[in-house]
Amino acid sequence: MQFIVTGYDGTDEGAPARRLAARPAHLKLVEESVARGEQILGAAILDDEGNMRGSLMVMDFPSRAMLDAWLAREPYVAGNVWQNIEVKACAVAPAFSHLIRK
Repeated sequence: MQFIVTGYDGTDEGAPARRLAARPAHLKLVEESVARGEQILGAAILDDEGNMRGSLMVMDFPSRAMLDAWLAREPYVAGNVWQNIEVKACAVAPAFSHLIRK
């Protein structure tokens, strides 16, 4: 089951510093998630000046509970970077099925 996870950073003065502090651990988890076939796509959400203000990820887990367990380990969640998180179930289009590990 695929999910779109959209995490929006806080807008307070400390938000950019929290993102930078958590970024190495976040990128490590991304690499591990891709290797396990859990993450299909990831992208930074940018503002008009090109600054990172959030993240979009397409994840593949057998259940929402497993996605929630992954979110609990996500450094941007643990590091209080993402202040608003949206999760939507989705179905990756057949043209992109080569990105999904079976």
